[in-house]
Amino acid sequence: MAAQTFAQKALARAAGLDFVEVGQVVDARPDVVLSHDNTAAIRRIWQEFGQDRVLIPERIAITLDHAVPAPTTKHAQNHAEIRQFVQEQGIRHFFEVGRGICHQVLSEEALILPGQLILGADSHTTHYGWLGAFGAGIGRSEVATLWATGELWLRVPESMKIVLEGDLPPGVTAKDFALRVIGDLGADGGLYQSVEFHGSGIAAMSLESRMVLPNMMAEFGAKNAWVAPDEKTVAYLKKGLKRRLGDYAIERFGDDEIAANHPIAQSHNPLISQFLLPDAGAPYTATHHYRAADLEPYVACPHSVDNVVPLSAVAGTVVQQAFLGTCTNGRLEDLAAAAAVIRGKRVAPSVRFLVIPASSEVLKAALERGYIQAFVEAGAVIGVPGCGPCMGNHMGIPAPGEVTISSANRNFRGRMGTADAEIYLANPAVVAASAVAGRIVNPGEIERLGDWVDSDTGSISNLLIS
Repeated sequence: MAAQTFAQKALARAAGLDFVEVGQVVDARPDVVLSHDNTAAIRRIWQEFGQDRVLIPERIAITLDHAVPAPTTKHAQNHAEIRQFVQEQGIRHFFEVGRGICHQVLSEEALILPGQLILGADSHTTHYGWLGAFGAGIGRSEVATLWATGELWLRVPESMKIVLEGDLPPGVTAKDFALRVIGDLGADGGLYQSVEFHGSGIAAMSLESRMVLPNMMAEFGAKNAWVAPDEKTVAYLKKGLKRRLGDYAIERFGDDEIAANHPIAQSHNPLISQFLLPDAGAPYTATHHYRAADLEPYVACPHSVDNVVPLSAVAGTVVQQAFLGTCTNGRLEDLAAAAAVIRGKRVAPSVRFLVIPASSEVLKAALERGYIQAFVEAGAVIGVPGCGPCMGNHMGIPAPGEVTISSANRNFRGRMGTADAEIYLANPAVVAASAVAGRIVNPGEIERLGDWVDSDTGSISNLLIS
């Protein structure tokens, strides 16, 4: 049998086949089908099939996160219809207003396991590649089809390999690396490809940092993205499963077989046996090599995510708003980095600094660690866990002519709700430093940073599910 990429193995598994060729179209059966506030619209499409019951309620996950709390009567009605649908269909995996952003929440809940397929009505479903899973965004009609049939045609994508060697320099983050890749190769450089991340630099990253990479690959045009799972991934999932399923799971199955009681698991194998790793000699369209030591902080300038320059090239640009959050950079590690910059200082009088944790678990941990207190004392505004102003629904729409520096993933014209406004994308520490300075600035100019996360806190995986 020929050497295979991760995408080939994942889609072969989802289609119940031993082997698939690149370019082959398969009938895939996803392990999880995701939707959010768009569920009401999907429901109306699904009703056209004339069914009374969805075929796969146990594989459906729904999160209210894009406009929460509801900013208008229309949004409130939309949410009410979703709640009714969830109750009628017996959908167990439903997460209410305030629980957080779908990609963060499903990760924390350990609903996705390595090697599994998740298809979602959200373009950033590529996010689940951080778990060694195949995540892909699809349209509303496709989700309705999955509710009705449990299957969807997918073309097996070509694969690209991106290799990072070495440790990232101080002040340089996974967000900077993602921006550098997109800036080098273009916003459509990975169009309908499976992007695999390899190298010592990836393995050395914290779990929170790894999450950034497949998430940002949605801005690269990728069909999916993948990071190799390892013992850190397994530890995160075990804790998530224990928290959600209870101690009886470990008592009955043992630590290594907790996945056996996972409601969506397809086998009774230990977690590690579900890893799907690409073969040596697998076919790639291209391989791109980076040295971590060569990277620096980057900024994506208006109005394209691939309009990327070194931070120094735009330093001094005046901002009126700073936004820390989103499914890309709203985790505890990100809040810790920003809090280290802003603690003991004040947000510039001309700036609004919005901080929106990615989930209620992140918010709780940030409260325990004092990060939220540091933000509030500095004059920042704390928002409800969710997507917030990222797509321009509410909670931070800029005025015409205003400039926002954001830790989000997109900066095209009108993304945050105002066409005549500018959005710059940067890492969380740069966002916080710019909020203090009132202009885009290197955090080193605010105060020299030490470790962004205190030595006794560990990563989000240790904090949230311990």
